[in-house]
Amino acid sequence: MTLPSPAMSAPPEPSPEPPPAERSALLAAVDLALRIVGGVVAVVGAVVTAVLELILSTLRVGGVLVGLSALLAVVANVALSWFAPRAVGHRWALALPAVVWFGLMVVAAGGTAEGDILLASDNWVGLAMIFAGSVTFAVMGFRLIIAPRRAEPPAPPADG
Repeated sequence: MTLPSPAMSAPPEPSPEPPPAERSALLAAVDLALRIVGGVVAVVGAVVTAVLELILSTLRVGGVLVGLSALLAVVANVALSWFAPRAVGHRWALALPAVVWFGLMVVAAGGTAEGDILLASDNWVGLAMIFAGSVTFAVMGFRLIIAPRRAEPPAPPADG
């Protein structure tokens, strides 16, 4: 005598995954978009810190200039020098914030036709800020150049 077995439901079939070629193309597009966003963030960071440093270059306490902007230039430029190559994935990305930051300092130090300037020649803090920030980018760039290249991650196994 055989007993009828109860009806069993089959487990749901997993949703089909996209083929590896489509998945890798999608990942490559997302990777490229994130690298571009990282470069833009590095450039915006350079603009924001440069403007903040320019504003703080005239900071006085008790009528005496305070060199806070020079210290901020060093700290911010180290952070930007660390972030840009890692966000973009290439060593040359260090130039993105460095060129923008230095360009803003050159524009700020130069006068307009009307004689307006952001950094006066008698402001030692402004000169120290430009020097310290430029040297910081130079040192970080040199360290990046002499650092050994990281090993490329192994390629994922081919699905077959």
